[in-house]
This record gives sequence, C-alpha cells and structure tokens, in this order.
Amino acid sequence: MLSERRLQVLRAIVQDYVGTEEPVGSKALTERHNLGVSPATVRNDMAALEDEGFIAQPHTSAGRIPTDKGYRLFVDKLAGVKPMSPPERRAIQNFLEGAVDLDDVVARTVRLLAQLTRQVAVVQYPSLTRSTVRHVELLSLAPARLMLVLITDTGRVEQRMVDCPAPFGESSLADLRARLNSRVAGRRFADVPSLVEDLPEAFEAEDRGTVSTVLSTLLETLVEENEERLMIGGTANLTRFGHDFPLVIRPVLEALEEQVVLLKLLGEAKDPGVTVRIGHENAHEGLNSTSVVSVGYGSGGEAVAKLGVVGPTRMDYPGTMGAVRAVARYVGQILAES
Repeated sequence: MLSERRLQVLRAIVQDYVGTEEPVGSKALTERHNLGVSPATVRNDMAALEDEGFIAQPHTSAGRIPTDKGYRLFVDKLAGVKPMSPPERRAIQNFLEGAVDLDDVVARTVRLLAQLTRQVAVVQYPSLTRSTVRHVELLSLAPARLMLVLITDTGRVEQRMVDCPAPFGESSLADLRARLNSRVAGRRFADVPSLVEDLPEAFEAEDRGTVSTVLSTLLETLVEENEERLMIGGTANLTRFGHDFPLVIRPVLEALEEQVVLLKLLGEAKDPGVTVRIGHENAHEGLNSTSVVSVGYGSGGEAVAKLGVVGPTRMDYPGTMGAVRAVARYVGQILAES
C-alpha cells in the first residue's frame, strides 16, 4: 500500500498533467501544491511511484506522467465525482426537455455529452429486452388490414402492418385491443408470449385466425427489435488530443466505427454505477490509449441502456464522471415522464 503522502503526490501529478499537458517535475509539484515536504522528499516519492509503475518518464523529459495503473489508483482512491453547478444542471434539463421523441432524446444526449466533456459521446438506445409494454394500439386500415402500434415504457414506438386472413369488424377489433392491453400493459417483453398464448380461444371461431396473426406480428416485433442501437457524436473532439495518442488517431476512429466494440465498451446496462475503463483495460487494441467513462440510465431506478464518453487517458476524471452521471439522471427522468 502507498503511504498517504505518496497518494497525495500521485494526485498532484495527475491533476497537473491533466491541466497542463506537460510532464510534471518535483520542483513544480512543490511550488504548486502544499505537500508540506521538500523537493528532495517529493523526488524520492516520485522515484518510488515510478518503481511501482504508477508514473513513467516519457522519452527524455525530466518530468513524469501517470501510467494506466496510476490513473486507475487515482480514479479508485483519490478522485471524487465533481458535481455539476446549478446553472449547468438547469442547462442540461432545459436542453433535454425540448426533445420531441426518443430519437430526439438520444440525439440531444449525444450532443450534450460531447459538448460538456469535449470527448466522444456514445449513447445506447434503450434495450427492448429490458423494456416493458406501455400500450398496444390496433387500427383498422381496410376490412382485412390492420396497423399494430407497440409503445414501450421508454417511449419507443414500433409500427407493423397486419394482413388478416378474413375481414375483422370494429367491435372485434375493440375487444382484441382491450383484452390484449389488459394482459400485456406494464409487463416485460420476455413475459408477453406466455401471457397471450391462449388469447385466440377467447374469440369466435371465425376471428381466431386474425387474432393469431396479430399476436404473431406482435411477438415478431418484440424479437426483431432486440438488436442494440447506438448513436455517437463529437468524434471531431479527438483531433484536439492528437499528441495524446502515441501512434496515430486512426485505430481509435476505426474502433469507434465498430458497434459491437462500443457495446462491449459501455458494458452491461444492468450495472447502474459509473464505470471507468482506462487504457489497456479496454480489450480492443485500437482503444488502448483511451479511457471510457460510462453509466446506466433508465426510468424507475432500473437501467435500460448505457451512455458514456471516450477520450484520452489524460482526462479530467472527476469532471467527466460528474457530467456523465448528471446527464444519465436527467435522461432517466425524461423517459419516466414521456
């Protein structure tokens, strides 16, 4: 275990390097921070931190910079989450409240996160596997043609055409709509098949074919919407950090284009807390020089998806964690009210 003083020295090195982009020397540390010890003692502490792999000397510079291991200790032990100021919180709320539908909520969230953190923002659409049915609407378009509209608790709307095997009257349609919603409204997608399997038997023989067709369309909709979708924004922010990516920026950009990579990066939605993955903790080679800060969001205290940012390891972790957490909270509130 590192002594309290060495932890303070590491914290000061991370803060100075993130703030100045310059390797940090012992003289500068003692001048800028009230460490209460001489430059010689700080030099000894820095040598010990370097021996243990928390800081490193880049090329011929006299100063030191944090390693992935150093940033990890900083995030786990030393960095609090920096709260947003009341004006910042109001600005987030006002910007997100203007959204007209789920696509707009996701698009605004991406823009907001990229602007607040000046990193690349990634927002996962609410996953239907963790969603519940808010309402199923059935509309008659022609005697033997219906439109099925599925509305989820996260505001997602899916529409499907249903060609019926025989004409289906308005009274039968109203009956099916009422019976269907009484069984599935407020229920999880995974529970729906067993809840509706005996529904055709509640109808007259001539209507059962149509009821079965409507149900199979509904179940297909639940299954096919299972694939995960993402929106990404602020990629241009990476160009501000050219010197932070030791080789070239291209591998980072290529990794960001792969949806599967990003979904793995964001992690499981059911983990609601803020997650920070630093440098080589990211399995994808192209992202070894980046850090990812992500958090789950959702309505009613349960995460239905993740959002986060990708940036260089030389990142303002307390500020980024605070921004990601605050935005997730407001997005959750908007989904709950929508």
